[in-house]
Amino acid sequence: MRWRGRRRSDNIEDRRGQSAGGPFGGGGRIPVRLPGGGGGKLGIVGILVVVGISLFLGIDPGVLLQGGLGGGQQPEQYETVGPESDETAQFVAVVLGDTEESWHEIFSDLNRSYEEPKLVLFSGAVQSACGFAQSAMGPFYCPGDRKVYLDLSFFKELKSRFNAPGDFAQAYVIAHEVGHHVQTLLGISGKVHEQRSRVSEAEGNRLSVRLELQADCFAGIWANHADNARQLLESGDIEEALGAATAIGDDRLQKQATGTVVPDSFTHGTSAQRVRWFKTGYSSGDVRDCDTFSAARL
Repeated sequence: MRWRGRRRSDNIEDRRGQSAGGPFGGGGRIPVRLPGGGGGKLGIVGILVVVGISLFLGIDPGVLLQGGLGGGQQPEQYETVGPESDETAQFVAVVLGDTEESWHEIFSDLNRSYEEPKLVLFSGAVQSACGFAQSAMGPFYCPGDRKVYLDLSFFKELKSRFNAPGDFAQAYVIAHEVGHHVQTLLGISGKVHEQRSRVSEAEGNRLSVRLELQADCFAGIWANHADNARQLLESGDIEEALGAATAIGDDRLQKQATGTVVPDSFTHGTSAQRVRWFKTGYSSGDVRDCDTFSAARL
């Protein structure tokens, strides 16, 4: 990926090294609510969903945890990533900056204005408008504050544990979470969350899968625009993104974790589905082709 020397986004909050409050910082445990509503304790499938499945490219914790573990408010203090920051943080800022350029162009074509999200770098744990979150949940987007949250250690996990190396695999992760921001701006996430509150857990999970696959498709749209407009991609980059999409499919994660696949508990989609929808966005470059909610085949 040709990222060096390119514009870095100013929308980076560097909270690494800051205290996140924590689960005992001011409030007790909040009951966990699985997709589709219904609070209570997590069963085996629920643990798979929250820990095993949502571990990577995590679904918005406001959806799965409904606030997570209570804690004190995170103060709005942060540093902007600058030239003195580490290389990976600079890379993240460049990718975020390029998503800004792409989505400004796309929204302009839709006669809409694009509101840029913030991206919060944290280490270990973080307090968001969606609640307290730990690094083990993986990267996530919180619609409550319209921010993407990322612990850079996830990129090491992506390479070492899931055998999905490469800078464009990392870029795909960021673009996927920005895709959730796009869904929020377009009103899609709100509608899905409202629908999910009125249906069964299994049906709620199926809605979640369509939401996540659309975010994958939006990530592909960004890759299309970034390459066509700014020649950002290098040979092998798309393969890196597809490798990451394959590595974090629900079926593959569940198989690795327990040896058993439980389709009704899927929240992100299978490896094949994630690959298919990223490819759809990348080939098309058109938001209208990412309507996973009307698609007969995922």
